[in-house]
Amino acid sequence: MAAYMRSVMCLVSAERSVFLPRGCGVIVESRRFVRGLRRKPVRVLFPENDSEKVAKPTPQSQPAAGPNVRREREVTATRQPEESDFIKAKRVKDAPLTVTKDHVDGLRFERALPGDKRLSRLVSVARSRTFREHQGKILLEGRRLICDALDAGANPQMVFFSTVDRLRELPLDKLKRATLVKVKFEDIKIWSDLVAPQGVIAIFSRPDPSRMNFTNRGHSVPLSLICDNIRDPGNLGTMLRCAAAAGCRDVLLTKGCVDAWEPKVLRAAMGAHFRLPIHHSLGWDDIKNHLPNPVTVHVADSSCREATESNKPSKAGDFGWVSTRRHNNVRYEENDSDSDSDGEFESLSLPSVETKLYHQRWARSPTALVIGGETHGLSLEAVELAEKTSGHRLFIPVVPNVDSLNSAMAASILLFEGRKQLLKLTQTSGRKWKSEAEQQLS
Repeated sequence: MAAYMRSVMCLVSAERSVFLPRGCGVIVESRRFVRGLRRKPVRVLFPENDSEKVAKPTPQSQPAAGPNVRREREVTATRQPEESDFIKAKRVKDAPLTVTKDHVDGLRFERALPGDKRLSRLVSVARSRTFREHQGKILLEGRRLICDALDAGANPQMVFFSTVDRLRELPLDKLKRATLVKVKFEDIKIWSDLVAPQGVIAIFSRPDPSRMNFTNRGHSVPLSLICDNIRDPGNLGTMLRCAAAAGCRDVLLTKGCVDAWEPKVLRAAMGAHFRLPIHHSLGWDDIKNHLPNPVTVHVADSSCREATESNKPSKAGDFGWVSTRRHNNVRYEENDSDSDSDGEFESLSLPSVETKLYHQRWARSPTALVIGGETHGLSLEAVELAEKTSGHRLFIPVVPNVDSLNSAMAASILLFEGRKQLLKLTQTSGRKWKSEAEQQLS
């Protein structure tokens, strides 16, 4: 029996040597490991164009796979090769901009896609004074300022907003002729001048004061404000705001003043541009045509001193509140200039204008108040106009060792004092330009 078993083992060894020669590198693994390969087969990815050329494995050469494995193979075989980010970016850049239109409360608006340059282009050019004057466009930002402009009858051309709720805050019935564009809030934030943007910017046609519907007409008094060479945007905006609050008839700006539609002026004025007429870039001949007839013109004296017999100025250099030249929009010389300019300045014959304290009675009829810039003071034309109309030099006394007041602060004090005197005058004379509401307040 033992000999029989040895012969059988030899026969098996011989068969193995025939089918599995030495050095073939084939190792017979366990049946359990083969089952593991069947559960997790290796997936082969074929290119889309060469998938038909490569021979697919036959069922005899590859173990059978489950339904999940077959589904993964089908998805992998049909998947398209992904294009690079550079190709995608180039395709978006070269593609023409298309705008889809939508509706809100009956108004159609556009949705700006990435790459729309209308907001950046209009905002950048609207901040230029040259563009505003030649193209006749202004830039307004914020719900309150835009609503004030629409209520006054300004003509909107284009409105950019971030959300539909921001657009609904505006009077939509007055935006029927405007182009409405919905943009991302990030775009508005980039081009906004505000610390906390409200998400709405509008481009308007430059308003014409003669065609505007100002709400303060019924509360105005015959008092005009003349801004003489005011170059600081914050001061001019504050003066416009005070003029609107005091019920001034109008505001006249000389050619040396900063543009009234500059963004800083608009923010400081808080909607005063749409509450009273503002006439800009006027010469002194034009200013005379805008004033009523008769009118009394008073000038604000920044020297803060009263002229008496003892300190009466003997030469033009003693007038610190008058500039040294007779024209606008030109560099003025300072009072501490060289001797040659002082000799020329002393040869000028300045007009004689009486002095009054601000609280004394000076507003007795239609009145105009001239406020000069802090750096160069009043122009000679303003003082000559005050002399011709029997006006006065008005000053506000301050404590010693203190410089003159800010021009905007001085304007607010004098404007409200002039309003007080004009309203008090109407109580005795019964002028028609006083309203019933002002009579109750006074």
